[in-house]
Amino acid sequence: MAIIRTVKGDIDSEEVGITLCHEHLRIELKKIFQEPEDRKNFEKAYSHVTLENLGWVRANYVNNLDNLGLYEEQLVVDEVSLFKEAGGSTLVEVTPVDIGRNPDSLLRIADATGLNIVMGSGYYVFGTHPADLKLRSEESLAEEMTNDIVQGVGDTGIKSGIIGEIGCSWPLHEDERKVLSAAARAQKETNCALTIHPGRDPQAPFEILEVIDKAGGDTARTIMGHLDRTYHDLDSLLDFARLGSYLEFDMFGLESAYYPFGDMDMPNDGTRIDNLVNLISEGFLDRLLVSHDIAFKHALVKYGGFGYAHILQNAVPKMRSKGVTEIQLEAILKENPRQALAFES
Repeated sequence: MAIIRTVKGDIDSEEVGITLCHEHLRIELKKIFQEPEDRKNFEKAYSHVTLENLGWVRANYVNNLDNLGLYEEQLVVDEVSLFKEAGGSTLVEVTPVDIGRNPDSLLRIADATGLNIVMGSGYYVFGTHPADLKLRSEESLAEEMTNDIVQGVGDTGIKSGIIGEIGCSWPLHEDERKVLSAAARAQKETNCALTIHPGRDPQAPFEILEVIDKAGGDTARTIMGHLDRTYHDLDSLLDFARLGSYLEFDMFGLESAYYPFGDMDMPNDGTRIDNLVNLISEGFLDRLLVSHDIAFKHALVKYGGFGYAHILQNAVPKMRSKGVTEIQLEAILKENPRQALAFES
């Protein structure tokens, strides 16, 4: 039987329902905090996120320490419940080990909300790696990820249902390459999906698939995330799409000319949807996934953000207005995630 492995146990893949394949529920990103260069903003940097400073936080979201994480379990319960109320069923929680993965908390959130929560396994970019990772072998990392899926994390008994998100930079750091190869080996062992945070360069996803293939992984069961900030023209996007991985547009709701990680304007949701429409017309409907990648406090409804229900409440009507049919929506929101996440028990 094809199953989806959730923190509460295995479910039949037919039960997955509307699914977002790249979200965070518990995450700690203080390692990426950047003090503002302008000392006049120091007070804002160390203040709680409020209505008064929300505009500044949105434009400088890695410069506010309070914004860099999701720390309050009940707040997350309240926020993801809005996704369920909007018709959602399953959230894939891809927080890596080194930035706050919390199996016990995810189980409690699943119990409190009735949502299916699929937990990830693996490590983020080299700047967040634990100190001992550089000394570990590829074999030990692959064994850890495999055990997370087969046996459960540590002594919790709570199992991962996807590998990743595996963090990759550009150029790919040697320790990231080791983790990526280990993830591919764990994928081969478990037949589980693998999800990737690629480096911020159009060539990065190509290189990543080469590493996965060389290590014995399955590029067709690999989800390449963050394509909305990686490709800025259709031809480049189509060139990558032809390699056959899942194509994930997972930054819905993030529309900013003040992207802190690169010299680029973040596309708006209309552009994201146009890319989806173009990929559908080119025959890639069965490869498309969508999500929000919520990881910062300012993205939550309580703090003035769109929240986890944004795609269902706002983007889906926009998709319909741009010609996406109900059958195509069913594929993007239900069938593709089911195919991506399902494996044999």
